[in-house]
Amino acid sequence: MAFDLFFGREPVQDLAPGLRLARGFFDEAAQRRLADEVAALARAAPFYRPHMPNSGRPFSVLMTNFGALGWVSSVAGYRYQPTHPETGAAFPPIPALALEAWERLAGVLCAPQACLVNYYAPGARMGLHQDADEGDFSAPVVSISLGCDALFRYGGARRADPTRSVRLRSGDVVVMGGPARLVFHGVDRIYPGTSGLLPQGGRLNLTMRHVRPPRD
Repeated sequence: MAFDLFFGREPVQDLAPGLRLARGFFDEAAQRRLADEVAALARAAPFYRPHMPNSGRPFSVLMTNFGALGWVSSVAGYRYQPTHPETGAAFPPIPALALEAWERLAGVLCAPQACLVNYYAPGARMGLHQDADEGDFSAPVVSISLGCDALFRYGGARRADPTRSVRLRSGDVVVMGGPARLVFHGVDRIYPGTSGLLPQGGRLNLTMRHVRPPRD
């Protein structure tokens, strides 16, 4: 099976109820294949710098999307839409290797409709937030790390809840589902020089989500 060729065999760790870490899920060959595919798809859906709603403050990460829908942040607000906010073109499909991770780890029959891709250059971070713009929370969020290590922080369903941190490495996959579907989480920092996977350095994070509930 393809899974035997590409995917690591370390046991999945339970970080909290519903929050799981598949350490080393992608081996080095699979990481390279996925990173190369992201680079190719990003030529059709280039990375751009989003802005915060209302304030217009720029994010420290660059962003793009793959799939039928893409998550977008601008002065007008957070939303999902089917087209790239700068080119107006439809987003390219989600990479096959990322979809295989969803199939192995999500534990649901529905497919992801969106794959948000964040690029973290040295110094970039992501503040504590919830993934709460979807119309369906029954499916988990599946998040893939590629490139340099990152310090991932997670808490509870309230912003004021205590937090913990875990260092994520290239090839790791985090699953947030069930009671952890709406936990606050973020990336406090990346560790430059910890991976040579990306020619430009830094870290890629692919976050797959099922956005809309099925129609009756």
